[in-house]
Amino acid sequence: MNTSQKQEISLNKRTIFITGASRGIGREIALRCAREGANIVIAAKSDAPHPKLPGTIYTVAEEVAEAGGRALAIKLDVRDAEQVQKAMQQAAEHFGGIDVLVNNAGAISLTPVEHTPVKKYDLMNQINARAVFVCSQAALPFLKKSEAGGHILNLSPPLNLAEKWLKPYAAYTLSKYGMTILTLGMAAEFKRYGIAVNSLWPKTTISTAALTQVGDNTLDARSRTPAVMADAAREIFVTANQALTGQTLIDEDLLRERGFEDFLQYAVDPEQADNQFPDLFLD
Repeated sequence: MNTSQKQEISLNKRTIFITGASRGIGREIALRCAREGANIVIAAKSDAPHPKLPGTIYTVAEEVAEAGGRALAIKLDVRDAEQVQKAMQQAAEHFGGIDVLVNNAGAISLTPVEHTPVKKYDLMNQINARAVFVCSQAALPFLKKSEAGGHILNLSPPLNLAEKWLKPYAAYTLSKYGMTILTLGMAAEFKRYGIAVNSLWPKTTISTAALTQVGDNTLDARSRTPAVMADAAREIFVTANQALTGQTLIDEDLLRERGFEDFLQYAVDPEQADNQFPDLFLD
């Protein structure tokens, strides 16, 4: 599918519901869209300061307001379907609807089946694949009413069944591929409602707290900042008339198609820009 678009949808006053938005990529997407006047729902468990990780739903709400958007902070555990239903209703009542859902909340453990506790397996599948199902289903009645056409964005990878992605951490891979399978299924199912559904994945590792799970402490310098994912997400949200749906997108590839050329701006360490580390599931 050609990902170029003939017209853009304005993000001004559109309501974007983002799970796991208190830090990392979710926070960056929130701030990027806020700069264009969007209403942002910051939905995450982090309502109190963490001793090691910066950011809460309330600090991000302040940043969203400073960036030019309107914010609603909601404490949310995406594993709790009843909480999710109430959060969607609260967001829709507060802002008059929901236009975009970003399923960003995630859990990761790069461990083989033999050494993955059942509790960890359950956690990853509940926060990754199951939450996409629960949140998308709960948001659907509101996305149907979006005047500009609703969007669902899942932060999950292309499906790659090479053994090297299955053998070392099958439980995590299953949970992320489950998100992508839901992307493909919902894109077809929700097409009749004018709702676009896509997955987005980074070409390189991204400098977030989850990076410590992927490699050693030198990996950060070879990564990009979350801004590259935020810019790519923005390009998806402004695409009109379902011109982009049912796709497993890579951030850099999409941005290049949209005319972006300066990727040095996203490098954590510009001197390592030619030595950046490919993200999981990409050959």
